[in-house]
Amino acid sequence: MAMQEEMGTVISTYDGPTTVLFSFVVASKNVRKGQFVQVSSSEGAVVGSVSEITRANRYFESAESVAEYERSSPMSANFPTTDWEYIIANVRVHGMFREGLMVRSTFPVAPGTKVHSADEGMLKKFLQFDEEGLMLGNLANHSLEARVNMNRLLQKHLAILAMSGSGKSYLASVLIEELMERKKEKGRMGIVIVDSHGEYTGFRNSQYGRNVSVVDCKKMRIPLRKIAPALLFSWIPDASSQQKRELEKIMMELKKESEQSHAGYGLSELVEKINASENLDKKSKPALLGWVGEIRSLRLVGKEEYPKISELVKPANACVLDLSGIDGEKKKQVIVSYVARKLLSLRKKEKIAPFVLMLEEAHNYAPEKMTRRVALAKGAIETIAREGRKFGASLCLISQRPVHLSVTALSQCNTNIILRVTNPNDVKRIGESCEGIDDAMLASITTLRVGEAMLVGEAVGSPVFIKVRKKKSSWIPRGQDLEEIARKFEDAQEKKKTEVEAFL
Repeated sequence: MAMQEEMGTVISTYDGPTTVLFSFVVASKNVRKGQFVQVSSSEGAVVGSVSEITRANRYFESAESVAEYERSSPMSANFPTTDWEYIIANVRVHGMFREGLMVRSTFPVAPGTKVHSADEGMLKKFLQFDEEGLMLGNLANHSLEARVNMNRLLQKHLAILAMSGSGKSYLASVLIEELMERKKEKGRMGIVIVDSHGEYTGFRNSQYGRNVSVVDCKKMRIPLRKIAPALLFSWIPDASSQQKRELEKIMMELKKESEQSHAGYGLSELVEKINASENLDKKSKPALLGWVGEIRSLRLVGKEEYPKISELVKPANACVLDLSGIDGEKKKQVIVSYVARKLLSLRKKEKIAPFVLMLEEAHNYAPEKMTRRVALAKGAIETIAREGRKFGASLCLISQRPVHLSVTALSQCNTNIILRVTNPNDVKRIGESCEGIDDAMLASITTLRVGEAMLVGEAVGSPVFIKVRKKKSSWIPRGQDLEEIARKFEDAQEKKKTEVEAFL
């Protein structure tokens, strides 16, 4: 193994060295927090990461002495203060690399041993990076590319968590690019994006356009014949048990008649069937018509399916479900619920390719504190979270409020990519749901810059910080800054005023 840059020397402290931590006096100006280092031992190379760096100088330990000397002249003018300065780096031990394998460290490193920067070939194996994996960026403080194995990243689901404006949609776009660029021999997935604000529609006008389809969900239609009574009842949760039984009976009769006549049917035919029914009492009939009217108001149920859900998923292709034109939250919930259930059903029957369902604003569709009566898509999302990995149905939950996200869904995401988060409640939830994050790493989440992220979980051998790569596509996400919005508004008002004055 080639020797790397010398970083310093292991020292003996009150707390160590131990099998899980050690400290060293820094000898190189290149040492940075989060950097991986290694120490040679008789059993193998001990690998760790710098958890914190402390700078000290004995000349400045006494506040009273410093204050007294500084009154007359700077201490540096009278004393060789720089000669007494030293830097201590604390290291968290991740394991020992021995005979090509990473094993648990069972004996502490020796004080006086030299510390070196980690060999990148060894680091790649330790972190389980894959030469054929998805290139998300570069390992922080290293030139090593963060290429993550697709199977470990997505099979047991992924969560991208970050506060607004920290780059979570940008990171999701990078992931989408990587999935669309994969070769057939490497294994390819279909991508379905639930896009609440139309942020990903720009992919259609990029170099990836031939692999992208955009569905305007205002035009989506769900055929009544493909809606199971149980699913329909979830859309009208306040209907009584008797009303649901009566409606199910009528729906089954209507379906049977349709199969015999080979004719489609929609809500109009259902209303006619209810009106024609002689078995309904005077109270049930108007109630059923009222519930059907509520469903009709969604303008979603029809005779034919659009788009055909079975055609949305193609290997290395992305389908963007654009919900930005829909104002009603219930309609959005119904669409996501139907699409998620249908995708999982089709995948179980192997009628569509393996897929990843990327869910923007996931906390709105699978909220923790709302029941399924209100959050209509919550049940479908949690079902994929629990069962999807067995069938090649993956979830990517994207959220800016992890504290409001379903614990059931989030706990099933075995890999998390976390960008900047500052809300204490969100940070606490992340700490509770992510294994392998210590307090120091959790504190670092609040100070991440835009484009910096922590990758933790199944996809990597140890939690790491990465710098997200630049997008290859040139499209600009929707959205304007506040200054631009304000300027355009005033320009439009002035133009309107000028036109009125000219007319008068």
